[in-house]
Amino acid sequence: MAINRSDYILHSIAPTEVGDPVYEKFAEQIISRSKQLSWFGYLSTTSVYGNHDGHWVDEKTPVNPSNNRGRLRLEAENRWASINNLPLHIFRLAGIYGVNRNPLDKIRSGKAQLISKPGQFFSRIHVEDIARVLKASIDMPNYGSIYNVCDDMPAAQDEVLDYAAKLINYPDLPKVVFEEAEMTPMAESFYADNKRVKNDLIKREFKLTLKYPDFKSGLSALTGKVD
Repeated sequence: MAINRSDYILHSIAPTEVGDPVYEKFAEQIISRSKQLSWFGYLSTTSVYGNHDGHWVDEKTPVNPSNNRGRLRLEAENRWASINNLPLHIFRLAGIYGVNRNPLDKIRSGKAQLISKPGQFFSRIHVEDIARVLKASIDMPNYGSIYNVCDDMPAAQDEVLDYAAKLINYPDLPKVVFEEAEMTPMAESFYADNKRVKNDLIKREFKLTLKYPDFKSGLSALTGKVD
């Protein structure tokens, strides 16, 4: 099995109601290999912090997930953290975007809603910057560390969609107030959490400058335009 020959393992599979599928299937092999591993990375999410009414959170903020997604992620974090000698690094990712996964594609599909909820903030991260953070951590391992992985500019979803629409010269998207928006239960759960996530630690520890420090630079790059 590849695990038994690995020096580095990155776990990116989301947990389900029945648990963490990687832990359930491979924990025994990973535990037996833990002393030989140089690095084990677990991709979690910032949903573990729960709702903070738009205030800033960092890695020292107590976790308090407000929805089932966050609770499952926290349970998975704790299960991996319970393994002795595992060189664990936890990365709490904000909303991911990049090629083939971004507001531009959503607008082009005709499925975008410009939902207005004043005071609501979301944090984001371009997938290329996720890769750069993981590479930096592999090069500078710090066992037991937890990192927020997000850009410098939390923003409301309607602000991001409005900017994206202008980039591709799309007709103005009609605004829908949050209370009248048609959303899936999953989408509604994202709006239940309102926080701005700090990324100071990844920049300080890894001496890292984000390639896309805000959604404007990231979306502009996806269109080939310079903001």
